[in-house]
Amino acid sequence: MDNVSLVGIISISVAGLTITVGSIAPAIGEARALVQALSSIAQQPDEASAIARTLFVGLAMVESTAIYCFVVAMILIFANPFWSYFVSKAGG
Repeated sequence: MDNVSLVGIISISVAGLTITVGSIAPAIGEARALVQALSSIAQQPDEASAIARTLFVGLAMVESTAIYCFVVAMILIFANPFWSYFVSKAGG
C-alpha cells in the first residue's frame, strides 16, 4: 500500500469518527437540555416563554458543535492538505 492510499484511508476513517462523535455528543446534550427545560416549564408555567427562548439559544450553541465537526469532516475528505502533499511527492 502506498502513502497516497494510506492517507486516503486514514482521512476517511477520521472523518467518519468525527461525524460519529460530533453528532452523538450534541444529541445527548440537546436531549438533556430539553428534559431540563420541560421540567422547568412544568414547575413554573408562567415563565414558559423565557425558558423556551433560553432553551432555543442554548440548543443553537450546542448544535454549532455538530456543525463544526461536519465542517472538519468535509475538510478531511475534500480539502485535505496532506492529500496534495503526498500526490505531488508520488509524481501525480
